[in-house]
Amino acid sequence: MKVLALIPARFASTRFPGKPLAILGGKTMIQRVCEQVEKASLIDHFAVVTDDERIYKHVKSLGYSVYDSDPAHPSGTDRCAEVAPQLPDYKVVVNVQGDEPFILPEQIDSLVSFFIKSEFQIGTLAKRIFKTEKILNPNIVKAVFGKNGRALYFSRSPIPHIRGKKQEDWQENGKFFKHIGLYAFRRKVLNDVSKLPASPLEKSESLEQLRWLENGYSIGIVETTEETIGIDTPQDLEKAEAFLKR
Repeated sequence: MKVLALIPARFASTRFPGKPLAILGGKTMIQRVCEQVEKASLIDHFAVVTDDERIYKHVKSLGYSVYDSDPAHPSGTDRCAEVAPQLPDYKVVVNVQGDEPFILPEQIDSLVSFFIKSEFQIGTLAKRIFKTEKILNPNIVKAVFGKNGRALYFSRSPIPHIRGKKQEDWQENGKFFKHIGLYAFRRKVLNDVSKLPASPLEKSESLEQLRWLENGYSIGIVETTEETIGIDTPQDLEKAEAFLKR
């Protein structure tokens, strides 16, 4: 089963304009993401998907595949869904966030390996959280899933709620997982979910994966022990520089 990875990258980020071209450790962020995806052994082909000429030219200059996309798309999933039909030989499409320069090839391969052996329609990653401040941080999306890895819910709230315990003691009395936004899709599923209207839960939490759950799609979660740092703001870039040097 051939696997395609697509890396959506847009220039006009509200909190960090030009983010894919930001320099991290002497390389652009999008270059770092491409280098990590290139090392994944289970990815047969990958490409960047962008709505910006500057990003397009930069990726081309690095020798990587890149495709234009409609700037009106509200999400990276929609960008991937636009380009995937141009590459029909791939049955699985992996959406690698363009602001995850520390995503590991092993994490990508772990997700792909799990996904192609499963019957889930969508696959993603989660990492155990051990610090209370991260459990309570609404910018860190939490995931809960069953014994077979099937996602039950995603939330910005600290879930599950540990009844009868103080919040500072929750992490000692329950298991909490941070969602890592790496997705694998069956080709048809990617096309179908991109056409769904925004759902009530999605609007409440601003999480597109809730739209998929609300519409009955199954999402499988693979647990990873490796940390990643997504970059949403210039301040995050400073933290990433420190992470790079550790």
